[in-house]
Amino acid sequence: MPAPATPERIKDVNERYHDVAASSYDAKWGIDFGPVGQQQVRAKLRKALGGRPSEAFGDALEIGAGTGYFSLNLMQAGMIERATATDISHGMLKALERNARELGLKVRTVATEAESLPFDDASFDLVFGHAILHHIPDLARGFSEFHRVLRPGGTLVFCGEPSRYGDLIAAVPKRAGLIAGPVWRRAIGADARDHEAEMDAHGHELEHEVDVHAFTPGELEGFAEGVGFADVHVHGEELLANMHGWTMRTLEASADPQQIPYGWRRFAFRSYIALQKLDTRVLEPHLPPQLFYNLLISGKRPGGR
Repeated sequence: MPAPATPERIKDVNERYHDVAASSYDAKWGIDFGPVGQQQVRAKLRKALGGRPSEAFGDALEIGAGTGYFSLNLMQAGMIERATATDISHGMLKALERNARELGLKVRTVATEAESLPFDDASFDLVFGHAILHHIPDLARGFSEFHRVLRPGGTLVFCGEPSRYGDLIAAVPKRAGLIAGPVWRRAIGADARDHEAEMDAHGHELEHEVDVHAFTPGELEGFAEGVGFADVHVHGEELLANMHGWTMRTLEASADPQQIPYGWRRFAFRSYIALQKLDTRVLEPHLPPQLFYNLLISGKRPGGR
């Protein structure tokens, strides 16, 4: 029987799981640090802010930076100048540092919890993150810290947070992928994956414990406005793309990774990108945010020029 989901347990599980997952994280989630990755993060930032920022952010703090998908791509895209990347996982920060070296980027990394940031008041122009809020046990304290370390007039942006309704929708393609798995494996000539043998080595036994929250738009707005953020906006992102993505991931997770053909991986990635564009151009401007799998939130700390 699992231990009670206390804040201490949640943080311990997240640290242990992400330490183990760090070495294969980029491959598992198809993280790209080239033109595709830069285009993705630019689009997410523009959606969250309602348009492209007029100038690059100076001092930027990423919460739960992982291997650097958001911060390193934003730096390459010229949208932030100086980055400080934080994470509870030392393994993730080591992977980020390795990625930064390979890209020729300079980033400060700090291992810390989101609810107690070791930075002075008013230190940053931007506090941001991707797919991290749903891991944080005490979001009220977290948002209070985000507000504290931002300079007056500074910007808050978080993307890739699971919506409550979107989480329910995702169960459908996951179930479909599990049902179709045996037929799909025979079609591509792959053996079933031995998850039990990998359990300890890859931390899969902890994966179901690392996600703590799924949100409604109103809940996210409430956390930000409750600590003093102004101009708070929540947008939805990805519906068709995420249904397709979860089907592909579930199928691929059922097979020996070494036996999945490159052609299949290329098809899965390209079709996901095509559906992502369809979501952006057709569905996201017209449907309410709670219908989408991911939520994006932005806000401002009052003051400044």
